[in-house]
Amino acid sequence: MNVEIRHPASSAWVLGATLGLAAACWVAAVRLMQGMDMGVATRPGSFGFFAATWMTMMAAMMLPGAAPAVARHIRPVRGLRGAPLFAGAYLAVWALAGVVAYALVRPHGSAAAGAVVITAGAYELTPVKRWFRRRCHEAAGSGLRFGLYCAGSSIGLMAMLVALGVMSVLWMSSVAVLATAQKLLPEKTALDVPLALAIVGLGLVIVVAPSLVPGLTPPAM
Repeated sequence: MNVEIRHPASSAWVLGATLGLAAACWVAAVRLMQGMDMGVATRPGSFGFFAATWMTMMAAMMLPGAAPAVARHIRPVRGLRGAPLFAGAYLAVWALAGVVAYALVRPHGSAAAGAVVITAGAYELTPVKRWFRRRCHEAAGSGLRFGLYCAGSSIGLMAMLVALGVMSVLWMSSVAVLATAQKLLPEKTALDVPLALAIVGLGLVIVVAPSLVPGLTPPAM
């Protein structure tokens, strides 16, 4: 009985701590990425630097949307110790995604970036995307499973980030807002379909007139 009484306060504490960590990681990520944004010409640099920057970015981008799930997870284990384990396993999935991103990030042209964005927009309309997003909304038994579901839901958005500028605060912020909204809000065709079409439209603009898209190419020297 006493444990149950403590749960609301414990959940609020875990929620606040998770959001506070995310906020600190936003500050750190912006500092780490300073001067590194070269748009589609971005080079990953050393693996150590990329890994540190990537994990800071993922904690900043992905923890806000996962915070309610992290807070809820203290209940089955009847204590606070389950929350950091859940969050750590969740972020481990994104760490693995970072290894894949490091292997793929190379300087490329706007046409390639546009093709990735178009594909990402098309993915938003698929049954696979909807399945992963629904699972991401459910109470997962572990942080690892929750991370896999949410990664499957956000894979198109993350591909956009890598293609448009993995060290770009602009694209990082845009993807973070979309990924967080999709984690926290239920599916709604009236919003989801226009968003997917807008992403496809952005990809077409990048292919046809990349100069119209801010932050896509490095500034002229």
